[in-house]
Amino acid sequence: MQKFGTSQPIRRLEDSRFLTGKGRYIDDIVPEGALHAYVLRSMVAHGEITGLDITEAAEAPGVRLILTAADLAAQGLKNAMRAVIVNNQDGSRGAAPPRPILAEGRVRFVGEPVAFIVADTKAAAKDAAELIGLEIDDLDGKIDVAPGGSSVHDAAPDNVAYDWAIGDAEATRDAMTRAAHVVTLTTYDNRIIANSMEPRGCFAEMDGDRVHVAINGQGVWGMKGDLVKWFGVGEDMIRVTNPDVGGGFGMKAMGYPEYFLAALAAKTLNAPVRWMSERTEAMLSDNAGRDLHVTTTLGFDADFRLVAYEVDSISNLGAYNSQFGQNIQSSLFSKVLTGTYDLQTAFFRNRGIFTNTTQVDAYRGAGRPEAIYALERAMDHAARTLGVDPFELRRRNFIKPGQFPYKSATGELYDVGDFPRVLDRGAEEADLAGFAARRAASEAGGKLRGLGLCYYIESILGSPDETATIEITETGATLYVGTQSNGQGHETVYAQMIHDQTGLPLDAITIVQGDSDRIATGGGTGGSRSVTVQGMAIGETAGVLMSQLAGFLEDRMDVRDISFDAGEGVFRSPGSNVVVTLLEAAAKAREAGRAELATASKCITLPGRSYPNGCHIAEVEIDRETGVTRVVRYTVVDDFGNLMNPMLAEGQVHGGVAQGIGQAITEHVVYDADGQLLTATFMDYGMPRADDTPFVAFYTEPVPSTANPLGMKGCGEAGTVGALAAVANAVQDAVWPLGIRQVDMPFTPSRVWQMLQEAEAIAAE
Repeated sequence: MQKFGTSQPIRRLEDSRFLTGKGRYIDDIVPEGALHAYVLRSMVAHGEITGLDITEAAEAPGVRLILTAADLAAQGLKNAMRAVIVNNQDGSRGAAPPRPILAEGRVRFVGEPVAFIVADTKAAAKDAAELIGLEIDDLDGKIDVAPGGSSVHDAAPDNVAYDWAIGDAEATRDAMTRAAHVVTLTTYDNRIIANSMEPRGCFAEMDGDRVHVAINGQGVWGMKGDLVKWFGVGEDMIRVTNPDVGGGFGMKAMGYPEYFLAALAAKTLNAPVRWMSERTEAMLSDNAGRDLHVTTTLGFDADFRLVAYEVDSISNLGAYNSQFGQNIQSSLFSKVLTGTYDLQTAFFRNRGIFTNTTQVDAYRGAGRPEAIYALERAMDHAARTLGVDPFELRRRNFIKPGQFPYKSATGELYDVGDFPRVLDRGAEEADLAGFAARRAASEAGGKLRGLGLCYYIESILGSPDETATIEITETGATLYVGTQSNGQGHETVYAQMIHDQTGLPLDAITIVQGDSDRIATGGGTGGSRSVTVQGMAIGETAGVLMSQLAGFLEDRMDVRDISFDAGEGVFRSPGSNVVVTLLEAAAKAREAGRAELATASKCITLPGRSYPNGCHIAEVEIDRETGVTRVVRYTVVDDFGNLMNPMLAEGQVHGGVAQGIGQAITEHVVYDADGQLLTATFMDYGMPRADDTPFVAFYTEPVPSTANPLGMKGCGEAGTVGALAAVANAVQDAVWPLGIRQVDMPFTPSRVWQMLQEAEAIAAE
């Protein structure tokens, strides 16, 4: 495999079409004359359905079809969606009550689909929904994240869906009793809504006897497999595609009821059917993120070195098991449980709780931000409680460079790292030495100032397998990939990779993604896997392609030892005048009836995961009079290994930090006691704005990964993984001198102002 060139800050190739309105999103490519679908959703958080009369609605003008749970049963279709189920501590399986596609017998959250109305226009579908006679007898709702309360599912006593654990509880507690210092902290990781720029949507159409479903998701094969199984047909009868996608963030990585229903409606009516979510509808029905309480206990010896770590978390699953819901705060959280610290004695327990709220699943980072938030908040709290400098406490406990490869307490094999070097660079770039003067200046202006540190590590997730196909055409190359861009810049990075392997100009390279007919298989996008796993597949495939074309040329031209010079894009044979360009070689193969030699496919498996890591340092100012909290300075030093395009990596970090700041400062999902979502519009839900995010100073200290031949580490989610604790620790630092020992996100003005008032009242007593 030709080594990829690195550190080439090429501007995104795809941006030209996006910025000129030529992006092709779901709503841009709907088949002409497609019917419109609308979903009637429950307005009650918990209740028994005592009546569902669609008679009048079905006869309304323009209505073509109304689907209910009874219609699914009548067609022999299972009214349930798949979900990962984890094992309990005792080895039994977690609770697996079915999540219905359409509510059946009972509704369990506001926004749950009850009926799917298809009409000539969206207005007609909405009008018909008003005519449906839906009667629901209210039941008590379960809203809080704690065992007990009104039962959501009979299969989950006390609403505990699972009780999962990893580690040695006895050894951890024994070590804790012998520790010189023990520090405990409970934190709340607030619920958020992803709010991608493009809401979820889909359309379905018939292609002869085949069903084609287009979704704006993060991959096509999971949805294709679900539809194949649901309809009970052969794989050749279902096609799933992804066009351009305006943001995913994990929320679009799984199936949703509307995709199944649009497919069924198109098949039933033999007509194309479209559905596009509205913003409030999205807030009610999209999977949410985070929402957990975590209690951490750290044990240190007399020299402030970690000897034990215990974590007990309770996480909100929402009303049903979402596709990955049970996995997120259990096994995925555990991947980075002990972070970057040399600590082998640990125990982690996680209980998932059903509530009468929207499902909770993957959101940028999926378990790793939550784990790092809990650990880095605990480390900062311990440093302040024990009177140790937060930077020094981390340095004392880091896994040392000479200890790699290092097997963590939860079985992760960290391949490489130089955490002290990255931290030192962070302290330098953040001008740690000048912080005291900046704090004094803020105080002179009537504001509190704090500095917060987070040292994160992330485990790259998703399938280690991926496929690439490269086809040399008459004018360039077409690359078929199994990942799916949601705005990350894949088209640019993959084109760079092909350029490095072939010498072809960037504008001669076409990237094909998101089509289950054109690409045999793929793992989709998620877990920051794309560049490493897809990049390795591209490199290996290019090697196969060049080898087979070189062999063809040797036979055809009666020369030996032909090799490919990627720098010049030509095949050469030493000691001869043979110089053949790649395009010429492919043309010769086609002319000789060997067109297959101009195409190569390769499926690879990564030998191991990579572990990006880095240092985030945030500074905040808090207005004493109003409680307004602003992040005013932000520094990131990351170890992403070798970088293909630093500009795109920096963009990913900026986006991740912005989402982290959003959760820390402004975003918060609020339900009332009846389970009604009070933050269902942008008037009520605090999306971060441009002026909420400072300039993010981004630097790299690369330690190339040994887990893949490219030496690369994923970067898509790292910004969010590091941002939460950095900002929260900065707020804690700002208010610590006032005697405030507990701070929890989000740091909205009212919450911070109340915190300051309570501190003043205590001080005045």
